[in-house]
Amino acid sequence: MFKTDVKIKDFPVTEQPRERLLKYGPDTLSDAELLAIILRTGTMGMNSITMCQQIFASANLKKLSRSTIQELVKIRGIGMTKACQIVSVFELSRRLETYTDEPKPKIRDPEDIYRVMYPKIREEKQEKFMVLCLDTKNQIISIETIFIGSLDSSIVHPREIFKTAILASAASIILVHNHPSGDPTPSHEDIVITNRIIEGGKLLGINVWDHLIIGDGSYISLKRENLV
Repeated sequence: MFKTDVKIKDFPVTEQPRERLLKYGPDTLSDAELLAIILRTGTMGMNSITMCQQIFASANLKKLSRSTIQELVKIRGIGMTKACQIVSVFELSRRLETYTDEPKPKIRDPEDIYRVMYPKIREEKQEKFMVLCLDTKNQIISIETIFIGSLDSSIVHPREIFKTAILASAASIILVHNHPSGDPTPSHEDIVITNRIIEGGKLLGINVWDHLIIGDGSYISLKRENLV
């Protein structure tokens, strides 16, 4: 039985919920201990575990999951912040039950790339270099920002780009960056960098599908323009 007036940090390490979770996994903890990790602190004269044990003594998990904030704040030790934390956890759990992956955007041509990326990049005041990772069906798996700032060969390292692609298990990638000036005309450096990345992709078996440069309401596809 846990002592009500002893702080969790003063427990032996082997009895501290967070340390046990890290070592043995969440399924080894009781409901009260899991909730105590979320709430973090107890109340005056009562540590978080004891407080959570008392919560579950008066309401089982199902009843607690249906409690409103107004009902929760009536429990000793549960103020507005803790009530919001509890409600948020159970709401995430409910959403998980009905969660399904949305269809992944499929890339067929440069216009598709532009349609996906322009809203994400149009307000940027600095150059932002991004990578779209695609699966074997040309569907977007992930979109990652690799660099922010003026592009030059000293900072755009293919290894960072392909590390992202490998972690995403990408079959191919698309490079995208913006020109804050609004003019998407590629520079010599843009072309040099793209060719370096394409050559790196050949060695790794990851196709570089295109490189899109986005300006103010317009774009240029280096592949379509036969620049790479």
